[in-house]
Amino acid sequence: MAKNNKLELTWAGKDAQISPEPRILLEDKKKSYGDQDTENMLIHGDNLLALKSLEADFAGKVKCIYIDPPYSTGNAFEHYDDGYEHSIWLSLMRDRLEILRNLLAEDGSIWISIDDNEQAYLKMLMDEVLGRQNFINNVIWQKKYAPQNDAKWLSDNHDFIMVWAKDKNTWRPNLLPRSEEMNARYKNPDTDPRGVWKSGDLSVKTYNTATDYPITTPSGRCVNPPAGYCWRVSKEKFAEMISDNRIWFGPTGNSVPSIKRFLSEVKQGLTSMTIWTYQEVGHNQDAKKEVIAFNSKDVFATPKPERLIERVLTLGSNEGDLVLDSFLGSGTTAAVAHKMGRRWIGIELGDHAYTHCLPRLKKVVDGEDQGGISKAVAWKGGGGFKFYELASSLITKDSRGFDIISKEYNGDMLAEAMCKIMGFKYRPDKSVFWKQGQGTEKNWLFTTTMTLTEDYLEEIHNDLGNDSLLICCGGFTGNKDAFKNIAIKKSPRPSWKNANGTSQAILYL
Repeated sequence: MAKNNKLELTWAGKDAQISPEPRILLEDKKKSYGDQDTENMLIHGDNLLALKSLEADFAGKVKCIYIDPPYSTGNAFEHYDDGYEHSIWLSLMRDRLEILRNLLAEDGSIWISIDDNEQAYLKMLMDEVLGRQNFINNVIWQKKYAPQNDAKWLSDNHDFIMVWAKDKNTWRPNLLPRSEEMNARYKNPDTDPRGVWKSGDLSVKTYNTATDYPITTPSGRCVNPPAGYCWRVSKEKFAEMISDNRIWFGPTGNSVPSIKRFLSEVKQGLTSMTIWTYQEVGHNQDAKKEVIAFNSKDVFATPKPERLIERVLTLGSNEGDLVLDSFLGSGTTAAVAHKMGRRWIGIELGDHAYTHCLPRLKKVVDGEDQGGISKAVAWKGGGGFKFYELASSLITKDSRGFDIISKEYNGDMLAEAMCKIMGFKYRPDKSVFWKQGQGTEKNWLFTTTMTLTEDYLEEIHNDLGNDSLLICCGGFTGNKDAFKNIAIKKSPRPSWKNANGTSQAILYL
């Protein structure tokens, strides 16, 4: 801390940060389901590698991120390794959170479920990643509806959902929808043409002598504010409100005056509070019942109820927005986002991408999943998703132990992989072979394993015009600087290390 003179969280291995390989994603068309034009993505694979693979195409485009990472409790979970030593857990989270920050839109937010074991550490870690000034709130979710009588100390009945914005000055949460119970409090006893209304207190405790005056009711009774109080408005404003029929003296005209607040004029929604009870958003047992509906033999240990995720997505996104969950678990976030008309990306490492997420989301698409929030949003089915696997590493070793490009990569896969590594978008042009990746409007990338010649470059240069081209090739003969708008780099060689000094998966040319 003395070196950089700033307050920060430190842990063993913090400085040993890895740089993940930006793998390409391979669609498994047999597992993709529903609408073939869908943008929804279900990805099976390590979420660090998957997030890196998304970064080039989705940076700054995700409106709402919700994650429910392993809590580092020291317990052995069937579907998650939830017993990471604290330092390892912090490194695991830091590496992923930094990419999630890059994916987040400027007006986006990230919501993270966590428990008491790591909540304080996560706050400091996220303050480093997103900035303390962008912290929004720490929401308390009541996850259990009854005390745990065998608890050794106190019965733990809540988890946290910690919220940060990409830019707190830009981001604003949506309002929660008004309930029928809230609207039922509004009546219209005087048949006012402006519709139903509810009376509000005319007096206020912040005392001001200018607004402490007597009022005569229609029945002739003289009333004053309660002791220590004054009226909310001046005499002149009160007279205007009388003329506009905005003051209510009761059915007989003898009551203390109150303000008529019309439903049509009040805020059409409710500002969320930071304590969410199980009556509002469900509890653990609700969540397990929802999972049992599509996988009764292998119930996920720590699912979240759909109503809880609905609350998060209601506050943090709108219909059509892109939602991401990189610890998808049993698929709840994707299922809820789908039912709510959001676009979504879900990433899951374990086999439950096949055993839980895939069957659940198929039922959502077919309209067969009528649990969770389905009835509340009148879900009938529709849409679809594409299923992806992470490609193997671009670099492998030959029989002599030398690093070579993997034989699993064909020409198209190699071109796409190089686009990700070089920061280009993979946009192959069907009519122009060398337009494989696009950087800016007039900046292109071409990858080939061939050894090129100066004559070959001249043919490309004749078609290139004022655009610029970067070529990654197996070799080159001639003057590689012959054309100012064409740059040549040799085929990739591995030059990367992870925290242990062993081969990782980043390429430098």
